[in-house]
Amino acid sequence: MKNVKVLGSGCKRCKATADMVRAEAGRLGIDIELEKVTDSAAIAGFGIVATPGLVIDGKVVHAGGLPRPEDVARWLAA
Repeated sequence: MKNVKVLGSGCKRCKATADMVRAEAGRLGIDIELEKVTDSAAIAGFGIVATPGLVIDGKVVHAGGLPRPEDVARWLAA
């Protein structure tokens, strides 16, 4: 099971990123544990200055703007 964190305030892009992660994980048949991190201090702890950020298994893979679905799929499959 992959541990996935979406970092952001809960804005529209953050919600879209979380939805995209769920959709790509479902399409690939990958079990995920999805957590939304909205605390600004916790987000800063990951070194993220632009949201949404995406952390998979403890590694920051994306920050700022919506990721592309094909990138999310690649990160989840790694």
